[in-house]
Formats: sequence, C-alpha cells, structure tokens
Amino acid sequence: MPVGVSIRLIVTSNDVIHSFAIPSLAVKSDAIPGRLNATGFIINRPSSYYGQCSELCGILHGFMPIGINAVSIPSYLNF
Repeated sequence: MPVGVSIRLIVTSNDVIHSFAIPSLAVKSDAIPGRLNATGFIINRPSSYYGQCSELCGILHGFMPIGINAVSIPSYLNF
C-alpha cells in the first residue's frame, strides 16, 4: 500500500464473524457475513505491518495472518 495516502478498506466475511486487526496501524474492523464495514487509515512510514484475525472464528483462527507492505508512492506505482 502507498504511504501518505488515505486508504479505505471495505471488510466482509462469507462464513462467520472475523475481525481484521493491525494493531501498529490502530486498525480493527469486524467482518460480518452479509454486512459491509468500512474503515480508513493513513500509513505514515514505509514498513511491513502485521496483524491477525482477532475474533475467535473457528478451528483455523490461529492461521489467519494479515500482512501489509507499505511503500513510497513511486514504488507503489511501479509495482
């Protein structure tokens, strides 16, 4: 994702309730079947950011990592 740009996420689920969370970006949004939830944020510096589903959603809950790679705008446009 690009750095210094307003980012909007629309989150949903197709099975059970999940929760998209990246603590270092202060982002958390519930993913609910049949519902669209929106959240927004701005990443201030290039880095890799990690999170995980923070809702106990089933047997594979521990295997739902989230990763975001934030890069400069020129790098993002050349990707």
